[in-house]
Parts: sequence; C-alpha cells; structure tokens
Amino acid sequence: MARIAIASDHAAVDLKDLLAGWLRKQSHDVQDLGTHGSERVDYPDYGYRLARAIADGDADYGVAICGSGIGISIAVNREPSCRCALVSEPVSAALARQHNNANVVALGARLIGEDMAKACITAFLATDYEGGRHDQRVAKLSHPSLTKESV
Repeated sequence: MARIAIASDHAAVDLKDLLAGWLRKQSHDVQDLGTHGSERVDYPDYGYRLARAIADGDADYGVAICGSGIGISIAVNREPSCRCALVSEPVSAALARQHNNANVVALGARLIGEDMAKACITAFLATDYEGGRHDQRVAKLSHPSLTKESV
C-alpha cells in the first residue's frame, strides 16, 4: 500500500486523526505529522512539514487538512515537488491525479464531512496519472522556466 503523510492545523485535528486511523486500517503506512491537539497553531507550519516529507521521499502521497483547506494547500504548493489539489468531491480528487499528477490532496474540515473526505481520498489513491498529453503541463508546474515567455 502507499506511504501517506497527513497533517493538519488545530481546526482539522479531529478529521486528521479519524482519517489517519482509517488509512492505517487499509494497511497504508501513515505518517501523522501533527498537529496533535486543539491548541491554535499555524497551518503553514504543518503544510511545509508535509511538503518536506514528499520532497524528501519519505511519503508517496499527502493529505493536508485545515479549516477550509485553502491555506494549507497554498503552503504545500510552495514546494516545487508537490502538486496539491484542494478537493471537495471524488471527481475532482480523481482528476487531480489523472490529469495533474497531484501527490497531495487538501481538504477543508469545516466544509467536508467524514464520508465525503473518505470518498475523496479513496478516489485520489485509486486513480493513476494518465501521462501523455499532460506530461508537458505537469512539468511546468514544478519548473516555471519551461513556460513559453510569449504567453
């Protein structure tokens, strides 16, 4: 099964804990990168921690969660080797993998229920990257210098 890093801020710690346990029951190797309590923390710290796990090769995929999913996804995407997609339903989660080769999925704990979060992660992990026509575009996500200057 997959090596998955999971991280959240205080607003999403309950959902993170639930999803980490659920993923472990499916035999995934889960690294819980925190936070581990309800004390207020800054989501960028945990987004960067998750991004480092991906960049260093310690995890194949990541699940990033904060209240809306927006802030932590921005933090994760600061790491060039990460392609984090904020999703709220399974179709977007699957397309993020299929077309964008996303390696991190972000969720908004205040906006998504437990069952929908599980459905998104299931779709994300079950979908392979299509490659082909998407390769050049995906390469540009990590290497902006590949972008045509005339655009």
